[in-house]
Amino acid sequence: MLDFGRACGARTAETGPLTIELQGELGAGKTTIARGWLRGLGFEGRVKSPTYTLMEPYDTPAGAAMHLDLYRLADPEELEFLGLRDLSDGSTTLLIEWPGKGVGHLPPADIRIALAYEGEGRRVNLAAHTKAGKGWLDGLNT
Repeated sequence: MLDFGRACGARTAETGPLTIELQGELGAGKTTIARGWLRGLGFEGRVKSPTYTLMEPYDTPAGAAMHLDLYRLADPEELEFLGLRDLSDGSTTLLIEWPGKGVGHLPPADIRIALAYEGEGRRVNLAAHTKAGKGWLDGLNT
């Protein structure tokens, strides 16, 4: 999952900021993919899980990134108080775990990654939901 995330982040460093939704059960690998993604963007410092803070910002060589974990979000309107609207201008890569908790208050996803347990491993499904997301995904497959 870490290597997959790193490849995704490296692709994002080439294409520019995107909004990425990470979906899956507890322990499926969402945070591990986000850590790898940040590494692929060139971030070399400690990557903390935002489970309790909800949001962790990162300055990477490829630009600003924000890792969100909405698992503990009580009400989607809390995102307004966190300043998410200011980050939704397309200049920041957003990695959003548990996006269903923020419905109606999140920017549209460019890429949605769904993780599921499959035997001893994981199944990863990627879907592009915007033109930018499709271009990113097409380049990832080459």
